[in-house]
Amino acid sequence: VQLQASGGGLVQAGDSLRLSCAASGRTLSNYDMGWFRQAPGEEREFVAAIRRSGNSTYYGDSVKGRFTISRDNAKNTVYLQMNSLKPEDTAAYYCAADGRSPFWPIQTTERGYAYWGQGTQVTVSS
Repeated sequence: VQLQASGGGLVQAGDSLRLSCAASGRTLSNYDMGWFRQAPGEEREFVAAIRRSGNSTYYGDSVKGRFTISRDNAKNTVYLQMNSLKPEDTAAYYCAADGRSPFWPIQTTERGYAYWGQGTQVTVSS
């Protein structure tokens, strides 16, 4: 599966952005999906994940209550709605796919995802 992330940009603190991750090559409904982010000089950080059915979501502590992951399998797209953005949310955001068994635990680390899109930059000014 090929993944294409988009929707990043430059915003002010308190603003909202919605990132999209469009899949091609395979049906997205066969994959659990995740979003990660990486700031310069930092390790890649788990942001959110969603089961292939869409019925379970998981979030990193730093984004809980502000970010929402969702998916539209009919459109082969996963979204990350980011509200109340903070300067510390500034990073390159990456979407990723895990196509292993649906009975496999949801993954919250990089090594749990075999497929990655290119990053989309989000910059939040104070």
